[in-house]
Amino acid sequence: MPEQLILTLNAGSSSLKFALFTATRQPRRRWSGAIERIGLPEAHFRLYDERKTVVVDETGTLDSHEAALTRLLRAIASLPGFLDLVAVGHRVVQGGPDCDCPEHVTPALLALLRRLSALAPLHMPANLAGIDAVQASRPDLPQMACFDTSFHHQLPSLARMTALPRAYAKDGVRRYGFHGLSYEYIMETLRRDGVDIGAERIIIAHLGNGASMVAIRDGIPVETSMGFSTIAGLPMGTRTGDLDPGIVLFLMQEKGLSTDDVAALLYEQSGLLGISGLSRNMQDLLDSGQQTAAEAVDYFCYQARLHLARLTGALGGPTRVVFTGGIGEHSAEIRGRICAGLDYLGITLDSAANEMSHTVISKPGAGVTVEARVTDEEKMIARHVAAKLVAKAVPQPAEKDHVHTP
Repeated sequence: MPEQLILTLNAGSSSLKFALFTATRQPRRRWSGAIERIGLPEAHFRLYDERKTVVVDETGTLDSHEAALTRLLRAIASLPGFLDLVAVGHRVVQGGPDCDCPEHVTPALLALLRRLSALAPLHMPANLAGIDAVQASRPDLPQMACFDTSFHHQLPSLARMTALPRAYAKDGVRRYGFHGLSYEYIMETLRRDGVDIGAERIIIAHLGNGASMVAIRDGIPVETSMGFSTIAGLPMGTRTGDLDPGIVLFLMQEKGLSTDDVAALLYEQSGLLGISGLSRNMQDLLDSGQQTAAEAVDYFCYQARLHLARLTGALGGPTRVVFTGGIGEHSAEIRGRICAGLDYLGITLDSAANEMSHTVISKPGAGVTVEARVTDEEKMIARHVAAKLVAKAVPQPAEKDHVHTP
């Protein structure tokens, strides 16, 4: 019998992160890697096995996501063993107001996602390019879209609103929330470790090149730092975070910036990179020693502390704070600086536990349990796909015919 595998894809504008999991109820990662610099000189393809041993490490020319996927599928076909690729799961950033769970990719869903591209212009074209590439190379493979917005589908109506005239809400202008796959995975790990998530008031901080926070009460998200777009909330690697809208008007009216100029400024030239003038990478900035780098780090930590404190207002105070994402998982210094001065909320770190990146990094007996946990968006996607495959394999009761009377 062949080993059945699920391929997960996270497509960026010039990258394709991927992983291969067993198509079982509890998927196990077998291979993973990334293709970077797609459409640029010297595209780089790395593939690792489950022991992190390099299987493929090469550079070459890959002009498109379709070319990158074709190269990836050729590499999968050459892997040892009798393997059968049975489905593909995609991280899709924006699912719109009605997509509250993973969905099979159909022509109708694909048309909807294309219409939603304007809601997440930095991410959606790349997400769609990944879906299109699979369709072109392997039209036989079922595909599933797993939405970062789905986790936030139950946000209270007040948390979804903006203060624009109500008519704009009909066009999808509302607060959505993102990083849902990461938050969903963290909630599963908490549940697995015996945390009664229904009885706790939890803040999860996903801190990486993209960054956001979410407040969860009774197991349901009640507020988040990101809103309509992935620009909002905390400052990020190249994104502004919250910004006075008057600044955008000033830049367009007084400085003559076009809408494309503003989009590039807000999404690609700001954040840690914009403040430092050096790098979007937090560790680079921590190691730099330059004043602009120090100011970028100070600003990030200050804003993160404000957003964390803001979310406590939606909870009535937290009982647990979880740091995750590349920065949240790995940087004890940033965790410590964000939590400094939050003793009044019951947030007090154990400096030794924090430096050693223990799971629990708060002081024993502190009012709020503070943790650092590894997230795994790819595994969350694989679990969703596997659940759909299992459900499809189980015979369902036949639906009764309905008799319609005139």
